Amino acid sequence: MDISLPSEDLVLLPLGGAGEIGMNFNAYGFGPPDDRRWIVVDCGVVFGRESATPGVDVIMPDIRFLAEQPENILGIVLTHAHEDHIGAIGHLWPQLRCPLYATPFTARLIQHKLIEAGIEERVRVNVVPLGGKISLGPFAIEFITLTHSIPEPNGLAIKTPLGVVVHTGDWKIDPDPLIGEATNSDALQALGTKGVLAMVCDSTNALVPGESGSEARVRDSLFDLIGTLKGRVAVTAFASNVARLESIIRAGRAHGREVALVGRAMHRIVSAARETGYLSDIPHTIDEAEAAQLPSDRVLYLCTGSQGEPRAALARVASGDHPNVSLGPGDTVIFSSRIIPGNELAIFSLQNKLAERGVEVLTERDHFVHVSGHPARDELAQMYRWVRPQIAVPVHGELRHMTEHARLARSLQVPQAVVVQNGQMLRLAPGRAEIVDETPSGRIHLDGKILVEQGRGYARARNALGVAGLVAVTIPLDSKGRVAGEPSLVLEGIPDEVHSPVRDALDECIRKHNPKRDDEDALKESTRRAVRRAASSEWGKKPVTRVEVIWV
Repeated sequence: MDISLPSEDLVLLPLGGAGEIGMNFNAYGFGPPDDRRWIVVDCGVVFGRESATPGVDVIMPDIRFLAEQPENILGIVLTHAHEDHIGAIGHLWPQLRCPLYATPFTARLIQHKLIEAGIEERVRVNVVPLGGKISLGPFAIEFITLTHSIPEPNGLAIKTPLGVVVHTGDWKIDPDPLIGEATNSDALQALGTKGVLAMVCDSTNALVPGESGSEARVRDSLFDLIGTLKGRVAVTAFASNVARLESIIRAGRAHGREVALVGRAMHRIVSAARETGYLSDIPHTIDEAEAAQLPSDRVLYLCTGSQGEPRAALARVASGDHPNVSLGPGDTVIFSSRIIPGNELAIFSLQNKLAERGVEVLTERDHFVHVSGHPARDELAQMYRWVRPQIAVPVHGELRHMTEHARLARSLQVPQAVVVQNGQMLRLAPGRAEIVDETPSGRIHLDGKILVEQGRGYARARNALGVAGLVAVTIPLDSKGRVAGEPSLVLEGIPDEVHSPVRDALDECIRKHNPKRDDEDALKESTRRAVRRAASSEWGKKPVTRVEVIWV
């Protein structure tokens, strides 16, 4: 049996986004199996949730496999500017130290990331024109214009000596995207005619029948809806959806309302869009302070915070602590967005706070105010008819999305459909596609300013503190091991009714201490168990308990 390795192969290595929505990071390798050259496509994050990862705002992929060979990394190619595709660049670039390639709007937002990270002078960002081409070692890459919920979404035709891979990035088929060009179906069909080895494709809406819908229809609906409203109107949407922002601004002005941008992300995105040739003819917007002086029926606020983010503008408005924006009875907030899974509690809490202030809350369940930026099943089928790959590789989805995507591809007569997860190396050529290796993978947490491996216990420890509080005991001992004074007892997050039983248990433990029998470790452990048992008996919960000894 011949088990020799090919002299050269083409592999795909997802380190983020395969088996989860977000945190996209895919690497393509070409060359001898023991000496491949790599390109990276996208470098994204997901955001932490206080319930699961307390104190962690940002989560990114573990890229140690590539970080150990930076000399083999030819470049990072960015498909578009969503955070789950570019958000980790400032944090992970120092491990890879390679050039970046992006179209103008994406490059402008990447520059903000590099400035925030303090590495803008060290990183070369190569701006690629729409429809442009670049060559990186054995990879010849063509940018193909698609449509999505952000300007300049690009698919990539990655041409190698062993075949062409189409990497879609995030996309949909919108015949009237309002901002930018429509999907370049001619380029996709031309690739399909010449022959495509594999398509690595967005799976987010693989379970959704039909089509995702057009931004133009949302604009019409927003125009009609805003015209019916009295009082102040606030609309919250994903700031990166520039077409949606333009629709909201135009709808507001069409009905005699001045529009104020509220939230740093809104200002940053609008600025980047204008600097790269978009939004050049939208009506003038005013600042928050000026809007506050206008009659209520002449103002529209365009706010960040559609996902219930606690520090975003709308959350501050709902809590009544925004310095310039106040909403109350007679006012309306429109959520021109969908609920990202996992954000339900935060969004419902935000909407309830608005309702408590007398604000009417309107969502996509009430009116047609949102369409997805990802392809539903009919659009996936159309993409497969255009590209006609030999291999389908679903990514950008949970396992259930990717599995259904693979099933759909097979039903469309794609010869092979392979579901891979983060860290699994898929050989695309030569021969049939197969998983040939597994590499280290996982998640890295940005904990404050420090990158920390997932699983090092911080989240579990913080959750335990949040559930049952802390008992901290400090016992002074003299040189002979005898208790040399009153032990210190600190209880945090524990009901007052528990304090006395815990103090009694500590006193009893100290009274029984025998320095001839009990060494320091035995004293610490017996004390820890005694006070924890007392708390549990009185309260029904076992607090985190720490006992320290100091020698005096």
